[in-house]
Amino acid sequence: MSGRAFRVASVLLVVGGALGLAWIAGMRDKGSFVVGAQRRVNRTVFNPRQLRTAGQPGAFAALLRHTGRTSGRDYETPVGAVVTGDGFAIALMYGRQSDWVRNVLASASATVVHEGEAFDVAEPEIVPFATNTRFFNESDQWSMRMFGVRDVLLLKRTDIEPASTAA
Repeated sequence: MSGRAFRVASVLLVVGGALGLAWIAGMRDKGSFVVGAQRRVNRTVFNPRQLRTAGQPGAFAALLRHTGRTSGRDYETPVGAVVTGDGFAIALMYGRQSDWVRNVLASASATVVHEGEAFDVAEPEIVPFATNTRFFNESDQWSMRMFGVRDVLLLKRTDIEPASTAA
């Protein structure tokens, strides 16, 4: 490799690293331009691809069906839903201001399609990630800490009876 090619490669590596660090910092700041841009890219590029398989057995993402809080329109959003004892936990990567989060909170219900089965859910509750890490594996916890995930949305399945308190 010539000296000029080495300098160009070095500059590209440094610029790429700086952009990567800026992106991570922007993702940690939930109100930033970076989060808005990433949400738009996901909505137009990645989500349509995820929707092809979301909710199917072995798929990376579950499918969340919810109703628009102002439009009344039905929506489907791919999400990383993790099974809990009585429902699902979804890490809020972009914070609590995402439209789908606001829709679920407003209607207090949704449907999660996970591993090919549809589950009606209700009682949405946003809880701190820091006190609810038990729902996520170590690798996911590391990623969530790196990206500054602060909240988790808990959803309870409506087909499960609450534990009895009989003495």
